[in-house]
Amino acid sequence: MTKKQVFNPYLPSYEYVPDGEPHVFGSRVYVYGSHDRFDGEMFCLNDYICYSADVTDLTQWKYEGVIFRKGQDPRNQNPTEKEPIRKIYHVKSRFGNGLNPPGIHALWAPDVVKGLDGRYYLYYCLDFLPEIGVAVCDTPAGSYEFLGFVKHADGTVLGKGETDLGQFDPGVFIDDDGEIYLYSGNAPMHKEHIGGKQGSQVMTLEPDMVTLKTEPRLLLPSIADSQGTGFEGHEFFEASSIRKIGSTYYFVYSSVLSHELCYAVSSRPDRDYTYGGTLIDIGDVGLDGRTAADALNCLGNTHGGMEYINGQWYVFYHRQTNRTQFSRQGCAEKIEIAEDGSIRQVPVTSCGLNDGPLEGKGTYPAYICCRLTGRDGAVFSGQSEMQFAFPYLTQDVPDREPDVEGVNTEEGLPAQYIANVGDGTVIGYKSFCFDGVSKAAVLVRGSGKGTVTVSVEADAAAAGTIRVDVDSDSWQEFSGEVTMPDGVQDLYFRYDGEGCIDFIAFSLEN
Repeated sequence: MTKKQVFNPYLPSYEYVPDGEPHVFGSRVYVYGSHDRFDGEMFCLNDYICYSADVTDLTQWKYEGVIFRKGQDPRNQNPTEKEPIRKIYHVKSRFGNGLNPPGIHALWAPDVVKGLDGRYYLYYCLDFLPEIGVAVCDTPAGSYEFLGFVKHADGTVLGKGETDLGQFDPGVFIDDDGEIYLYSGNAPMHKEHIGGKQGSQVMTLEPDMVTLKTEPRLLLPSIADSQGTGFEGHEFFEASSIRKIGSTYYFVYSSVLSHELCYAVSSRPDRDYTYGGTLIDIGDVGLDGRTAADALNCLGNTHGGMEYINGQWYVFYHRQTNRTQFSRQGCAEKIEIAEDGSIRQVPVTSCGLNDGPLEGKGTYPAYICCRLTGRDGAVFSGQSEMQFAFPYLTQDVPDREPDVEGVNTEEGLPAQYIANVGDGTVIGYKSFCFDGVSKAAVLVRGSGKGTVTVSVEADAAAAGTIRVDVDSDSWQEFSGEVTMPDGVQDLYFRYDGEGCIDFIAFSLEN
């Protein structure tokens, strides 16, 4: 009997929850993130939802439902005129009354902490608005209620003061001594953009969870002030996340490269951080000297955090899909913390949270690939040339509520698939444990005629080939004999031929 497994992305294939912040509360791990809309025209258009899993079984993720809606924030009420805001945020109204939909401002990356009073506090920003909102709930994944805005001791809302920096991507952490630390901010990605009210910030809160105890102070360097700091080339951009391991504080953030999560370490939570390294890059840039020009996936922003789950540390992050940066999916990888406290960069994989490599037999969805490159490699997601020349992940079904079971394109098939697979496309999976595999099959559609080469390395000798000749809008299976080396190996499919095909699933048999 095939055991239950978990893949990357770890949530259902029709689900788009980026910016994942994982937290263990009790016996479950909860993932809090923003909520993209499939085929959306802007970041984070849906309400906050939550998924959770038992810490002893990360193969079973439970949908906890909507935990906070955009319209619950008092700044987010409907305007009477829709055109000005629609032009700014590129939001299509689905309402026929001439009004914008409820909650026109988007809920960007949040964080949650268990307060000193035992309740749970959610910190968030509404897109480009300057304040940090706070909501509270008695349970980790219940219905959060708006509490207020983070404010100075005199009652002035943080972000409204003349000297306040802009607030962005809040991260929250309570230390062992009960001190409550709030992190926030973003910074320029390019030197020509230096200026304005930006920067990595840290502050502390009173027990009421909204009033500043100490005023914000700058924390990590940006490209404006990084010379000689050790952060050069990996300066702070956004996505503050903090964890404490022993007596060391780990600050995880998205660097100016955008497609990597880096970490910095300190013996104090609010100062003196030194650069640690890259944890994960969504195109494996930096591993083995790889540059962005040789990225193994389309690039784009990523955001996430670390968590210790049942004896293992993981880093959570997100990947790009659908040829934009607005339909992002959560992924996770195991990481190891060395005796000296350092963490080596880990590759993007297909197995992620799984307890070891995937089983080298059975049927798998194509969307769990960890490499997806066209004949000319990969580009930054959303660039115009991606519309025509590169493969990408997408789905046919519209964006929908995630409590609907069995979302598929045809009975029994996943919602998501790889589209625009043309000549020279390479699709990779890491990793499987093979034992006597002698046949492989692919499920495809479209209009194409060529050869799918199966191998354990992208440029290795073929383990076998599959001839494909399809001209249909329905999914068709093609198979071939293969000789896969036994043991833990990667799996690659390369298409060489005419036309373009879509790829939704593959199977391996002994």
